[in-house]
Amino acid sequence: MSDGVRFFSPGPLSVFAVLILLGLFILIIPLLILGIIGAAFVRLGFSWFSALAVILLMIIGSLVNIPVHRIRRDVIRISRYNAPDQDTSSHEPRQAWDILITCNLGGTIIPAAISAYLLYQAVGITGTSLWFNVCIGIVMVAGITFVSTRIVPGAGIRVPLLIPGLTALLAGIIFSGGTGLNAAVTALVSGTMGALAGGNIANLFRVSDLEIPEVSIGGAGTFGAVFICCILPALLA
Repeated sequence: MSDGVRFFSPGPLSVFAVLILLGLFILIIPLLILGIIGAAFVRLGFSWFSALAVILLMIIGSLVNIPVHRIRRDVIRISRYNAPDQDTSSHEPRQAWDILITCNLGGTIIPAAISAYLLYQAVGITGTSLWFNVCIGIVMVAGITFVSTRIVPGAGIRVPLLIPGLTALLAGIIFSGGTGLNAAVTALVSGTMGALAGGNIANLFRVSDLEIPEVSIGGAGTFGAVFICCILPALLA
């Protein structure tokens, strides 16, 4: 029928062009994101090369967990063949269940190194001490992060993605009296250290009830928040 719905059948060249465009789209989007994040680190004083290196190290390092401690939790397994009113001597032997505490390379160690480096650089450039501002900022971010962090049995510790970073921005503006390098460094150090302290370290006493074999400081459930805390402060620089 001349007035019916017509379907266009593309030739091999058109399909090939669509595949090329799709491939370029998939390739360009990550590069664009890396460029934006790299620009954030450049505003904080890094070169483009060192900025991209830091980003890649954080992403790759997020896959590496370094064991630091082991928590032993005593549990009693009761045999299903024993009646509830039987003597406890019929129970199976007491067994220890281990919870491994690890430190994530990309979510803890590298951000801590970045914070120390920027804090040292800022003091050298501006000639002003930021220790008081940073300490108060860490306490502020840690407190709000601790309150907003969720403990999920069977899953782990879930730190909110944006709350630590936004709180750090506020701390940088308030305690530095505006924007600039001091405010950016204060926000970055307060955010990264506050998120780790309030989200993970302050909740370690609760991990024995999570029923999971491993808890990573700065790892799953926390890495995203720490990563954003390393990027958002560039808005103040």
